[in-house]
Amino acid sequence: MRAPSICGCGRVAQTGRSCLACTAARAKAYEARRPSARQRGYDSKWERESKAFLAQPENRVCACGCGRKADMVDHIIPHRGDKALFWRRSNWQPMASSPCHASMKQKQERAHG
Repeated sequence: MRAPSICGCGRVAQTGRSCLACTAARAKAYEARRPSARQRGYDSKWERESKAFLAQPENRVCACGCGRKADMVDHIIPHRGDKALFWRRSNWQPMASSPCHASMKQKQERAHG
């Protein structure tokens, strides 16, 4: 078990570099700056295309191997606004939104800041 550390604000941080209050404030600020889902390309065309992708027999089960039914399409390589990468089907994988996609993306964000 790791010893507690001190956050930059002076509070004790039990498990990471920041205390819970600073982590929550940072997340809230990030969401306020982030474009909406529609602005990021998740529009009616995406809904139609991702639904068709998940309807294919080979895309009905989560790609992580858990055996859950896939209910969303994940971009294997984050597109970060690159429309060509966004629409490249070879960059799509079927995922179960929870817990698979949520936990996978959280791990990626922790690893890459």
